[in-house]
Amino acid sequence: MELVLSGHSEAFEPLVTPYRNALLAMAYRLSHNREDAGDLCQETLIRVYRYLRSFDFDRSFRNWMFQILVNVWRSAQKKKPSEEALREWAAASPLAGPEEEHARSEVRSQLMECLDSLSPREKEVFLLRDIEEMSIQETAAALGMSPLSVRVRLSLARKKIRERAREKFPHLLEGKR
Repeated sequence: MELVLSGHSEAFEPLVTPYRNALLAMAYRLSHNREDAGDLCQETLIRVYRYLRSFDFDRSFRNWMFQILVNVWRSAQKKKPSEEALREWAAASPLAGPEEEHARSEVRSQLMECLDSLSPREKEVFLLRDIEEMSIQETAAALGMSPLSVRVRLSLARKKIRERAREKFPHLLEGKR
């Protein structure tokens, strides 16, 4: 990081490379469109480079980048108020056979429909905490909210997802009682 800050822009690529896949996966989960996810990542990396001097070394670099990504996504959502938010959700998974991939795709589609019941803030909290596996503290820092707010929104999000799944896709909850 010191190299980039001292003017060696070529050092930026190795700095962010370990996080590219995680950023792209999160961007796809937020936008549900590969092209938009790529655009979100590109804008995120531009802002990371631009604001690197303001990075607080006491924070996690990864979480700081996720915070920027969420902010970029929020800005994009404000610019597209007529678009439905989050139409597909696909967790990054290894390639499988056609039958297994079809079954996964079906479940992902059903889970995405469950996520439609969440507010944008609940989606952000759920994706960062339960999908990206950030801690409560990390999620709070990334979203600029208190840990208590994260816990409350996460609890509401999980409850809404369970209720929607129970209502529309009871087979997703089989054996989960």
